[in-house]
Amino acid sequence: MLRIGCARAPVYWPSSKPLRCLALSAVTPNSRAKWNVRSSTADYTTSGGGKLLFHQLFEEESYTYTYLLADASHPEKPAVLIDPVDRTVERDLKLVKELGLKLIYAMNTHVHADHVTGTGLIKMKAPSVKSVISSASNAKADRLIKAGEKIIFGNLFLEVRATPGHTSGCVTYVSGDGPCQPQPRMAFTGDALLIRGCGRTDFQGGSSSQLYHSVHSQIFTLPKETLVYPAHDYKGFSVSTVEEEMLYNPRLSKDEETFKNIMENLGLPYPKKIDVAVPSNMVCGLQDISLKTVQATSN
Repeated sequence: MLRIGCARAPVYWPSSKPLRCLALSAVTPNSRAKWNVRSSTADYTTSGGGKLLFHQLFEEESYTYTYLLADASHPEKPAVLIDPVDRTVERDLKLVKELGLKLIYAMNTHVHADHVTGTGLIKMKAPSVKSVISSASNAKADRLIKAGEKIIFGNLFLEVRATPGHTSGCVTYVSGDGPCQPQPRMAFTGDALLIRGCGRTDFQGGSSSQLYHSVHSQIFTLPKETLVYPAHDYKGFSVSTVEEEMLYNPRLSKDEETFKNIMENLGLPYPKKIDVAVPSNMVCGLQDISLKTVQATSN
């Protein structure tokens, strides 16, 4: 059983109802709902006696989720951060310190277009941390990963699955399968699969056909109870499951031709931060190294 604790009453998984909107508060600047997830936390206990510590964190400007995972049963409590944001690096590193964790990897699911990754600033403040991104992204990082590799932290690991289509370098990180790994499994899908949606496919080497096949072959083949944790959410959702998205995703539950037609007619505006975010994220979030060095060393 997965226990998720938050600012309100704890929620338990599995549950008769889907997990939704943990510790959410809403405000409406400029008539647009804005959700602020303080922190959703959970402890998984594996059949082998291991323990996964898990935090889901939110950055409200870009609606980005950052995920902190750690092997809490290991003496060093090794940890990874998935999709950190530059604006919340101080918060994330403070949490790592408070929990007594040893952060070893700062990982991205892809080269983001809507915010600057926090990996560069994290490395400045914690030089032992290694940055991670897909080799297919053609971005710079300490570790360039490919499909089938494992990201190991303590006795736990994340499996790398290539899920291009939103961008050419998208990957999904899936928690390990086995008696010493947490169950149900968890899929950190980036923008490839969102809750009741998916990332756009009209820039950064995107392809609606490729995205359709990526999700159906690499994510929808996971056990149906697998928890889906995306890189963003704009409607107040926090987690879904593979089964839910297979049944209810208004785009990816359709046939391929219908999906392609939907994606070709979204009519989305040009991302406001893409001209800054993409060049910066191609170099680990350090486009202006001199400025960010000053910022990092002055804190």
